[in-house]
Amino acid sequence: MLAGWSVSRAPVVSAESAAQPAKVKGEATADLACASCHREIYEKYRKTPMANASGPAAEGFLAANFTHAASGVSYRIQEQNGSVYLRFLRAQQGAGSETAPVLSGERQLRYFLGSGKRGRTYLFEDQRYWFEIPINWYAKKKIWDMAPNYLNAAQMPLTLPVDPGCLRCHASEPQPSLPEARNRYGGEPFLEGGITCVACHGDAAAHLASGGKVPLMKIDAIAPERRDSVCLNCHLEGEDAVVHQGKRLVDFKPGDNIFDYASFFVRSLRSGGGGRATSQWEALLESGCKRGAGNKLTCTSCHDPHGSTAAMTREERGAYYRARCLSCHDAGATPGKSGMEAGFAATHHPETPDCTTCHMPRAASSDIAHEQVTDHRIPRVAGSDPGKRTAGRNEELVAVSAWRDGLALHEEANGGMDAAGAPTRDLGLAYAMEAAKGDRGAVQPATELLKQAERDPEGRQDYELHAQLGFLEQLTGQDEAAEREYGLALAANEHDSFAAGNLALLLTKERRYGQAVGLWERSFQENPVEIKTGMNLATVQCGLGKREAALATLDRILHFSPDERQARRMSDEIRSSVKACPAR
Repeated sequence: MLAGWSVSRAPVVSAESAAQPAKVKGEATADLACASCHREIYEKYRKTPMANASGPAAEGFLAANFTHAASGVSYRIQEQNGSVYLRFLRAQQGAGSETAPVLSGERQLRYFLGSGKRGRTYLFEDQRYWFEIPINWYAKKKIWDMAPNYLNAAQMPLTLPVDPGCLRCHASEPQPSLPEARNRYGGEPFLEGGITCVACHGDAAAHLASGGKVPLMKIDAIAPERRDSVCLNCHLEGEDAVVHQGKRLVDFKPGDNIFDYASFFVRSLRSGGGGRATSQWEALLESGCKRGAGNKLTCTSCHDPHGSTAAMTREERGAYYRARCLSCHDAGATPGKSGMEAGFAATHHPETPDCTTCHMPRAASSDIAHEQVTDHRIPRVAGSDPGKRTAGRNEELVAVSAWRDGLALHEEANGGMDAAGAPTRDLGLAYAMEAAKGDRGAVQPATELLKQAERDPEGRQDYELHAQLGFLEQLTGQDEAAEREYGLALAANEHDSFAAGNLALLLTKERRYGQAVGLWERSFQENPVEIKTGMNLATVQCGLGKREAALATLDRILHFSPDERQARRMSDEIRSSVKACPAR
């Protein structure tokens, strides 16, 4: 143990929560069955970022020694006796208006996420709840820093939930979470490290059993929307994504249409990926290349899914992608013709062999720290906007609909769809998401759309719809209507912690404390990520004279979030009798 690092041990994994660990790279992986016949592809693919996107922590161990200035917490990732640990310490009290308490502890890390090409983080488990650690490795700058969105956090965030929606793009066979919390699992959260062959090619059981006589799904031969969905399952994000009622993205299988599972939305006046590190697809749809080639152009037109350019030199990468460009732009060149048909490779800036220098420039990412993104709009001139903008619109949300005339924005009413090209319910939920981000202009369209969807028979059992309508009503001061909607949400899904927590707040305004406590107790017991719910519960418990119950709630908060200052202060005040919990 290093000097100055006095740590408490990580929570012990109970027999109930212990489960078969995810299979590691090597003979246990499903990919090895493919290798006997496809050895060259297997050896090539196993070196790619996708193949190495996750796995046991010890296999992806990267030592860390990093101090975060804003919070004063020092982090170390260390290997000990074959296990990997995150250790954290704040040895001295910080300066400023709020004193930072001394902090120390550790968590045993179970899995890594991220190939290390762009970054890496790790996962740990506590009472079957799975969390991401607060720090990330940023490979381009070769530094450790806080996780995205927490670069300036004053407190250590230790309750970053890991849900199936995150895991499905970094691991294979992600498991559905339990109903009570999106980051609680019955066993391991995924069964195979990395992206395996079957994750893209589909179930290989019949193929293997027949010795290869039963063919696998031919990806290039299926309908374009299903072909492209193999990639879009992970590489389409949009600004808001809404899963269809009764669907789960974790159930997507190769050959499915991703748009049968979810709607993805972008702003009608906003071009390209908006600086996001993912969602290259909607940017590509704005490009002249995609609009000209239509369904002939897909992700694999430029990217080799079985290989990686990461190990190439800059010159080799430039030549590789240039060849992809010229397969269209120099195809069928005829002597005597002008323009592209006259040998485009020889006439169009031969002194700059890397086409992406001008036509796919890289810019800083707005959503992933220390990272850059490639502009998949493929502008004719770097920095220009080739995208088709919709005139006279106030940045309305529209659905990404990839296969209507090869364009991104589906803006026609079409059989049960709203004018934005998505189910009314989904568009309403997308606007509600924007309202939750602080866009007050989204409140009215969200409310109107969700009330319209609520009249549909299926809307009566749609807990997400009711919960978001309750939020919108509460936001505009319509407390009675909000209570009704939250009640409907909980009737459809008793585990909806969002609805339960907000309904409890409304009940306290009416001094219906007993009902509020009941809702908060269940919600916080099921979902300890809801720290605000826990604080509300402890405050009311103390106010009702339930001192020991309040302390137990605060202890639970500090177990999962040991740097939660408000909880620690309240706990200290109650235990020292500075704050009384008067008997009632």
